[in-house]
Amino acid sequence: MSESRRYHVTTFGCQMNKADSERMAGILENMGMSWEEDPLAADVVLYNTCTIRDSAEQKVYSYLGKQAKRKRKNPNLTLVVAGCVAQQEGENLLRRVPELDLVMGPQHANQLESLLAQVDQGNQVVATEPVHIMEDITKPRRDSQVTAWVNVIYGCNERCTYCVVPGVRGVEQSRTPAAIRAEMVELGQQGYKEVTLLGQNIDAYGRDLPGITPEGRRENTLTDLLYFVHDVPGIERIRFATSHPRYFTERLVKACAELPKVCEHFHIPFQSGDNEVLKAMGRGYTHEKYRRIIDTVRRYVPDASISADAIAAFPGETDAQFQSTLKLMEDIVFDMVNTAAYSPRPGTPAAEWANQLNEATKQDRLQQLNHLVSQQAEVRSQRYLGRTETVLVEAVNPRDPAQVMGRTRGNRLTFFPGDISALKGQIVPVRITETRAFSLTGAVLEQAAIKERIGVSAC
Repeated sequence: MSESRRYHVTTFGCQMNKADSERMAGILENMGMSWEEDPLAADVVLYNTCTIRDSAEQKVYSYLGKQAKRKRKNPNLTLVVAGCVAQQEGENLLRRVPELDLVMGPQHANQLESLLAQVDQGNQVVATEPVHIMEDITKPRRDSQVTAWVNVIYGCNERCTYCVVPGVRGVEQSRTPAAIRAEMVELGQQGYKEVTLLGQNIDAYGRDLPGITPEGRRENTLTDLLYFVHDVPGIERIRFATSHPRYFTERLVKACAELPKVCEHFHIPFQSGDNEVLKAMGRGYTHEKYRRIIDTVRRYVPDASISADAIAAFPGETDAQFQSTLKLMEDIVFDMVNTAAYSPRPGTPAAEWANQLNEATKQDRLQQLNHLVSQQAEVRSQRYLGRTETVLVEAVNPRDPAQVMGRTRGNRLTFFPGDISALKGQIVPVRITETRAFSLTGAVLEQAAIKERIGVSAC
């Protein structure tokens, strides 16, 4: 099947999906296929889908419509839907798009080659049954040569009333610390400088692994993992996402303060600032507990960058309850908040409730959230002005080839003049000369110092 064939993968959704796509692309390349940039020219087209928002799901169906027309003209085209929509819809996808060859849930990503072998035999395949995720020995086709995703826990055991993730990604399955470290060691040997440890609920890492300390504390927590992998040679930065306030601990924050490679960036979704709404969401914490978490982070890591997720117009949310969300944001002042209007998802309890809010209310509240997010991001960016930040150079600025771009330890996108061939993968000191809500501009410290001496603006 794979001889001289070209493949294309389009990814929707979260970092977990991006990591899954890289693994599946690695499998396809191991089968002898080559990457094709144009999805309408590829022989094997794979859509790795997201069902968190209805808009992402509808976009998938739009893309599939174009590919189905191709398939009717070219039966040799192989059409695959992977990810969360595939898991949610299963055989219904085949009824809606009969041209599909393979429908596969996230837990089956490592089995892509064997599933395609079944397609080769003339079968239309649906793989959505729960499985134990075997340790992945396939080498991902990573999109970056500088930063890498490393999965540490799959699935989620939470039951948030709005969320489809537990249903489509299955129960929590942690990788062993040894397997995670081995992958990071190899990444360090390959020249990668930054690793992001990934989990839908990463603070739950290790709950399904054996081990209790003599003091009665559970071993193999995320905190233990950070200490275990911190000294991997070549890896200069470590990040992790996504945290859940219910399981976020002071011990974890203390570890982040103690371990030099762990970046000062915490992504901790709050979803709502009202306790009744949080209870209806099934989140398992109060806004008071969330505020204490942020206080703890800022006590140990005063300059930490803090990002979050928030949902506007959850079923039954009153205007006063929404104002509580705005109040929480005003009090904390986040570096970044990912926002969304509530979207009913099939199979979730909240989707069946009668107290859904209308679209006008959803859009009005989302617009208010986004306005506040931009204001706060701009305020938080201003603290960088005139400071020297270390930036890991990742790529050329697509809008200005004379500039390179990378991220600070606090995860602010930063642009500055430079030669990508000399700087890619390097961590360089950059004097920040301009701030915007979601990005910074600067100059390499030596350049900034020279410009200051001769009285030229470093902008």
